[in-house]
Amino acid sequence: MFVNLAHTLLVFLLFSFVGTDMDSTFQQEFQGKAYYFSKSKMELGAWGARMSEAQKKQIQNRLKNRLEKTFILTFNKSESLFYEEEKVEAISGATDSWGSNFARGKQYKNVNENKLIQEQEFYGKKFLVKDQLQPIEWKMESESKQIGKYLCFKATAVVPTHELTWFNFSWGDLNEDENKEIKLTAIEAWYTLQIPIQQGPAEYWGLPGLILEVSAGNTTMLCSQVTLNPSERAEIKMPEKGKEITKVDYSQTIKSKMLEMRNNRGRRRG
Repeated sequence: MFVNLAHTLLVFLLFSFVGTDMDSTFQQEFQGKAYYFSKSKMELGAWGARMSEAQKKQIQNRLKNRLEKTFILTFNKSESLFYEEEKVEAISGATDSWGSNFARGKQYKNVNENKLIQEQEFYGKKFLVKDQLQPIEWKMESESKQIGKYLCFKATAVVPTHELTWFNFSWGDLNEDENKEIKLTAIEAWYTLQIPIQQGPAEYWGLPGLILEVSAGNTTMLCSQVTLNPSERAEIKMPEKGKEITKVDYSQTIKSKMLEMRNNRGRRRG
């Protein structure tokens, strides 16, 4: 009870200090841009247990462009556009055509309209995924820490794993329906009240301040830079190209295609 009361008081004081500046800023056409560095741990499972450290390192170097990415979040009071920063040269010089089929596409979120629109390309075919934002029941924690110049507070949640990875694929997904088991992922997020908007990277949103760090599963996203009201304003435009589809139907499309590929491969071997 005391911790919650102290946290509430601290939130009130923060709003009092930053409120004057932010109120005047929000009266303008508020906009910002945040850069996030994303890093995922490589999971090799039982297969990896039979590999030497040199082999593991070789695979990690080849997949570095899939395990380490930089994303940009452009946002205003209600909308955001989240996309991967384009790189001039591929890290390590290796191509990853398989991974590109399951990469995250450009994502638009509107927290006022509960709207998600995301571009996806799968084996050369373009899709426009339209759905509602994933609801997240955040639990406000008492911990706080500094990220750059921003004081951040911790929040946690648990959501179905598939809701965070619906655009991705693993061969185990083909057995998911048979198992009837819903996997869950624990989320740890750090948000700042100094930028009081309900936005964040990827699927994460709904806290009283911009999410600057989030960890879920084997991936952590950390904000390295925030620019508020840049001189060169970026248009937050909804993606428009591709066949319209929901998240569930898109996931089913991927599964059906991959099952077809596996069956064709099995027939060729037979």
